Amino acid sequence: MSVPSSVTQLAQRGAELQQQLTHWCNQNSGSDNFAGLAAMLGLLHPAFSRLPGARVERVPLPSTVAQALRVKVRPAAPVQLLFSGHYDTVYGAADPFQQCTSLTPERMRGPGVIDMKGGLVVMLAALEAFEQTPHAAQIGYEVLVNPDEEIGSFGAASLFDDAAGRHRLGLVFEPARPSGDLVRSRKGTGNFTVTSHGRAAHAASAKQDGRNAIAALAEYLTAANRLPAKMPGVLLNIGSIRGGGPATNVVPDFAEALLDVRITHLAERATVEARLQALLAPINAREGFRIELGGGFNRPPMESTPVTEAVFAALQQCGRDLGQASFSWVHAGGASDANNLSAAGLSCLDGLGPVGDRLHSPDEWVHLPSLTARAQVAALFLHRLAAGEIKLPG
Repeated sequence: MSVPSSVTQLAQRGAELQQQLTHWCNQNSGSDNFAGLAAMLGLLHPAFSRLPGARVERVPLPSTVAQALRVKVRPAAPVQLLFSGHYDTVYGAADPFQQCTSLTPERMRGPGVIDMKGGLVVMLAALEAFEQTPHAAQIGYEVLVNPDEEIGSFGAASLFDDAAGRHRLGLVFEPARPSGDLVRSRKGTGNFTVTSHGRAAHAASAKQDGRNAIAALAEYLTAANRLPAKMPGVLLNIGSIRGGGPATNVVPDFAEALLDVRITHLAERATVEARLQALLAPINAREGFRIELGGGFNRPPMESTPVTEAVFAALQQCGRDLGQASFSWVHAGGASDANNLSAAGLSCLDGLGPVGDRLHSPDEWVHLPSLTARAQVAALFLHRLAAGEIKLPG
């Protein structure tokens, strides 16, 4: 099968894509920096407006001044795809990590270079190349880029739910693994708060009058920390704990801990929640203690589907036909908006962005040649899908 010239010519756009990525990453867009988010949106809007026939709009989100970017092209075409990305980063306005720097001719460090402004660069370049292919009219698509992925996508959740029902396949441009592999599935994430109440007293009379809330919480956390050993595929991290006061001669009557819990399969959610609740009972049965569990799962797991299993092989073939290094796909512990789309019923290919590592750290880096390489793979996949050479099951 042939490769369209517009896809081949992407290889010549390396310097241009690096320049665009540098410009975007040097604009801070931390999730809580609303001025920076607005400035970043001001860069993305004209860039995606270059797509032929694109209808570009800024969509307000509830409970925030930040806006999502939505792009629609050929909404009446026979096949409809959803392209997903986010433009917020974990680096706030006061973070010292604000500028891109060149590490080697093939590696650049910068805030968001891989998570996921690099993915937005790849997405746009792939769509621009695809629009020049002969069968592009057969595919319509929607691009949805949100400003709150790093804090849970709570504002954009309804947009994903709505968009999922209109499309056949989701293409999520989160970063590829450092090996070049894509993401086959992702763990679901939950955030829980454990609150322990006891009874204050002088430490000298603790056994008679006091009920130590910290000791009760420690007992609970020790038991909770053992749960993953009994449930393969489940992760639990005790991320924060506080309690008591400055005086050590006072029996503390309050303590609290925050838990990060991750599951591999949706069926595990109810079991994990039930076991966390069951651990409360022995402590609450004692006079003077009350321990409570709050929170829950905010993102269900993204699991592979028959659709993604069928088309991933075609995506791999696109890479081989372009003469690129082979890649596979793996299970990832971190969540993305693919989790939300999957929960809404849309099969997703995830990890379509560039290759890099050290995301969420001041050492975040991107492999620069992968900007054009991954754009080529996505563009060729779209071309073959439009030409009928790749079939979407179901």
